[in-house]
Amino acid sequence: MLLTARAECYRVGHPDAFRESVRRLQAYSHAGADVLFAPGPVKPQEIKALVEAVRPKPLNLLVVRDIGITVGDIAALGVRRISVGPALALAGWTGFMRAAHILKSDGSFAGFAGLVPFADINDSFTADFDRRSRAGSFAVG
Repeated sequence: MLLTARAECYRVGHPDAFRESVRRLQAYSHAGADVLFAPGPVKPQEIKALVEAVRPKPLNLLVVRDIGITVGDIAALGVRRISVGPALALAGWTGFMRAAHILKSDGSFAGFAGLVPFADINDSFTADFDRRSRAGSFAVG
């Protein structure tokens, strides 16, 4: 079992989200949490400071928009787990909404330009399935 403790200070608009997140995450760590999670920080200096504040426990970072830094940058800050939450679904729905709007407003299929072919999608799923089956890492249910 893995216990992840969350400090929602950034998400609820706490007036001092950083300091309150540090306070809460350190308390959760002392209480036995395995992973510390503070959804919301986007500034590299705050992310790094949160990592330092909970070390040696791992910090989980939620990234749901382009925050101007890469996965490698985030790893270099010391983050050990990155979650993207609903961001991939939002990316898909954004494409859907844009294409639907163009179809409705212009009567044009231009919103379908650049779509990934079904064969490429199927190949991606097949490759992932093959990789997991070789590694024996299936979770069913």
